Formats: sequence, structure tokens, C-alpha cells
Amino acid sequence: MKIQVLGCSGSIGRDNRTTSFLLDHDILIDAGTGVGDLTLDALEKIDHILLTHSHLDHVLSVPLLADSVMRRRQARRAAPIQVHALPETLEVLREDLLNNRLWPDFTRLPTPERPALQLVPVQVGQQLQLAGRHIEVLPALHAVPACGFAVHAASPGRGAWVYTGDTGPNPALWERLAQFPVEHLIIETAFSEAERHVAAESGHHCPGTLAEELRLAPPGASVHITHIKPGEIDAVMQALRALPTGRAVMELMRGDVFELDGART
Repeated sequence: MKIQVLGCSGSIGRDNRTTSFLLDHDILIDAGTGVGDLTLDALEKIDHILLTHSHLDHVLSVPLLADSVMRRRQARRAAPIQVHALPETLEVLREDLLNNRLWPDFTRLPTPERPALQLVPVQVGQQLQLAGRHIEVLPALHAVPACGFAVHAASPGRGAWVYTGDTGPNPALWERLAQFPVEHLIIETAFSEAERHVAAESGHHCPGTLAEELRLAPPGASVHITHIKPGEIDAVMQALRALPTGRAVMELMRGDVFELDGART
């Protein structure tokens, strides 16, 4: 299995794309602005979208994707794109995004019988089987109901690729990650230490809070930092490397590729 980083920034700006990952060719994990760099042929192949939460930087490509590929997928009688998310996240999509005011309701278009999108609720702890991929819904603590995802390796004994989603300090996450091998940990640090109060109020990490939690991280996992606000990258990474985390941390980069059963390229 291959996971490509399409976007990992905390906001927009030149060369910045908000959060999105492509698992193989057919599963999106979050749908930020990075999705827009895919070709139309690549967009058409996406059958599943997994959303961590309802904030715009993670969901804005859902309605645009539906509009872009609807005609092609209908022409070959493809099934609706399934959007998997917590019930609270799906309710926001229905009420605030796909509401025929901000954007057309592609859960009923082009016809109610064969829509472009199908909303599928998930729960924390649920084990999803999507076209042969085993994906677990993980707990997250954020300003809105949120979750993370673990993509479990197909090869016995190999570790999972874990993406925390947007989250602040979260004991339940580390309790669960202690129960299976983790090869790659993608975790956010949205704010610098100078904005620790903003991080706390908005349900995010800053270097100090993440350093405390990394002591609980699976020992064999590589740690990659995502969702840093533009202009704060150097401050965040320098602060993390200066703190006693007991492990190396790397900045996640757009274009990074993870081979789940092998090495990072």
C-alpha cells in the first residue's frame, strides 16, 4: 500500500496545500486543497473519502470533487463516492455545505437514486474494510467532534500508518496505539510555543504539549509533524527538536510517499 501526501499545511499560501492524503489510487484521507493537484483521471478513481472532522481545511474538496467527476463516473455507472466520517461531521456537510445554498446537494444529484456522493457514518473504534484495506477509526480531541485513522499493514507483523487528525492532548489515542505496532505516526503541531494558549483553546498541539505526549508514542514509529501554520514552520520544528522528546521528529512534506509495508520514499 502506498500513501501519498497531497497537502499537510495548516493554512493556504504559495506552495501550501491543506491536509489530504491519497491511499493507493482510490481512497482519500481528508480532502483539503491538496486534492486539487490531482489530474481529472486520478480524481475519477477515488471511491472513498475518510474525513477526520468538519473544518473547512479538511473538507472543502469534497463538493468540488463531486462536481468534477460526476459526469465521468455516471457515464461508466460507477457507484457513488462514499464519504466516511463521524455522524456529527456528516451533519455539518448536510446542513452547512451540501445545502443547495453554499453548494448543490450531491447526495441527491444527479438523481436521488444514483447520487455522486453517499454519506456513511463511522464511530471511533470501528474497523473498516475498504477494498481490501484495513482502516481503524481512532479517537481525537479537537474543537469539534473529530477522529484519526490507522491504516493497518497487510503483511503480518508490520506496523500501521497512523494519522491523528487535528487533536490536542489525547490520552485515549496513546492507550490505543500501545496495542498494535505503528510504523509511521503523522501528528499535528499547529501552533508555535508562543501561541500555546491559542492551541489549547482551539484543540491543537504546540511543541510543549506534543513533547509531553511523545513520551507515550510507540517506540519504533517514525514521527512526522503536520498541520503547521505557514510562517511558523521553523519555530515549531526548532522548538520540538530542542525539547526532551527522546526521539527524532521530521516535518511532513507535500509529495512525501509512504510505502506501508516497506520504506518511506
